[in-house]
Amino acid sequence: MELRHLRYFVAVAEAENVSRAALKLHVSQPGISRQIRDLEDEIGFQLLERSAKSVRLTAAGKVFLAEAREVLAHVETAVKKAREAAQGGSGEIHVGYAPSLTVQILPAALRKFQEQFLQVRVALHDLSTEEMLAQLGEKKLHIAITVRPPAKQLRGLHCVELARYAMCVAVAPRHPLAELKSISLKQVAGEPLVAYSRKDYPEYHEMLDRLFAGGRKPRIAGEHDSGTSLIAAVESGQGLALVPSCLACMVGARLKLLPLRPASPPIPVAAIWRREADGALAEKFMACLRPGPAGI
Repeated sequence: MELRHLRYFVAVAEAENVSRAALKLHVSQPGISRQIRDLEDEIGFQLLERSAKSVRLTAAGKVFLAEAREVLAHVETAVKKAREAAQGGSGEIHVGYAPSLTVQILPAALRKFQEQFLQVRVALHDLSTEEMLAQLGEKKLHIAITVRPPAKQLRGLHCVELARYAMCVAVAPRHPLAELKSISLKQVAGEPLVAYSRKDYPEYHEMLDRLFAGGRKPRIAGEHDSGTSLIAAVESGQGLALVPSCLACMVGARLKLLPLRPASPPIPVAAIWRREADGALAEKFMACLRPGPAGI
């Protein structure tokens, strides 16, 4: 039994005439009659009572008609949903992100994406870089937006740079260094430093090691697993913090972000996804991501 058998049968039953049904379906009258007889032979009972001018449903045919309509409706729904998913029209996409690094990138991308795809749910996951890379490998994430990791961690992954942000020094407004126009590495080294967690953000600590290589290293006064807790620690006077310039969107008047002197290499932020196809949704979301501002 094939779908065309059901379609032909439903068309004839609704038209109560083989000729009219054949005309509607753009098939020959002998062809549609043969298909319905094949259907009856396969199921083992008669569906239609035929006369010279019309056809009538048998009792079994009436039951079969209701079920055939339901089957065809289910098929139509399945095709519609699959087509929408293939075209990025519905479904769900999982995006990992680092809040402090994506504050200028992600909101605009989300607005643009959801203006186009109202039926798609974007599930956001606030994760460390290590967690994002792991969940990409486990196929729990479609896309990760974070600091660009070393090349050795990108095997089997695609990576596109979205923005670069200057490194700044975050200080509390009442801190003695807050009145300066810029802060040197030597001055940073003389103050307690508030940092991201080494466990969750090893690349951050690798960056600190590079910055202070060959010179005095600052004392780590505390480690934090999120940008919000790091901001709160600096605001409360626990120390300075080295942060990307885009953090200015989050701190407002709570902190002052001062340029680092001499300027360090900018922080690259990238979108990362698996090499194998993740479907149209991931492609559509990637199209909405655009390079962000370069920062201060």
